[in-house]
Amino acid sequence: MNRPPTVSQPSAWTINVLVALLCVVWGSTWLVLKIGLADFGPYTGADLRFLVAAVVIGTAAPWLVAREGGTRPPLWLSASMGLLNLAISYAIVYRCMEELPSGLVSVLWAVFPLMMALGGHLWLGERLVGRQWLGFVLGFLGVVALYASGLGGIGWDKVPLGLFLLLSPFVCTISTLLIKRFGATYSSVLLNRDGLIVATVVMAVFAWFGDGWRIEWTGRAIASIAYLAVFGTVVTFGLYFWLMRYAPANKLSLIAYVTPVIALSLGWLVRGEPVTDWMIFGSSLILAGVFLVVKKPRTSSPVTPPGSATCPRTATTDSPGT
Repeated sequence: MNRPPTVSQPSAWTINVLVALLCVVWGSTWLVLKIGLADFGPYTGADLRFLVAAVVIGTAAPWLVAREGGTRPPLWLSASMGLLNLAISYAIVYRCMEELPSGLVSVLWAVFPLMMALGGHLWLGERLVGRQWLGFVLGFLGVVALYASGLGGIGWDKVPLGLFLLLSPFVCTISTLLIKRFGATYSSVLLNRDGLIVATVVMAVFAWFGDGWRIEWTGRAIASIAYLAVFGTVVTFGLYFWLMRYAPANKLSLIAYVTPVIALSLGWLVRGEPVTDWMIFGSSLILAGVFLVVKKPRTSSPVTPPGSATCPRTATTDSPGT
């Protein structure tokens, strides 16, 4: 396996600034996605995002791989990531975002770390402690509170769509567990590049049959797709994988529960999306649960380098809206 070159340890200030930047960018992508949906169909928008991101990361891949190390992942692993973590997961989010507020979607998607931790407990031998089980209880109660109140007061007619949304973090969890289990020696850059290529092809089929390639080439549409592809996908993934080498686990875990708060706030401030008492209550329980599940002691070792847990927005992160 090729080894990445030795580089100096970044300062704590640099790490803090970059973690904050990731929270802000990923928190804003939900709003940018929602705004862009006024000009393009959900599957068309997602496909163009994947296409631009694939071109950018494909162009930079030789340089990035030389720095990162690792070998090319097998086709089945890239295909599972492209199909589950990207194409299907993002298709669900983009479709639900047509009718649900961006902030609410981001909060519901925040159950992903809970699903990942449970999956790791069941299939990867990553045993959970009592504090994490308490986090699951709080997160579950938060989800129940949101759905029992008609998605925080949005409307009972939107509850089926909200339940459908939960399939997105679920399929993303399956893909990420496969990558964590089998992807330790592979290049995260190549895995992301190949996954994006697969997702672009699959989403093109969704766009053809789902929304007929509907798009109005307005400045708003172009800016939305460019921002989501370049900043919300390529730049943030690159920073996240780089930070995984040096940042303490407790600092990276901040992203999981700060991002939904930013998304919820931006949706309220910019678009006037409703933020009801029930929504605040349910969201607080979910984020408190995520905090208990993902937070590590300050003595934790740095996160395992890229390749061992890669997944756009998780190891990516990337979460669809992000």
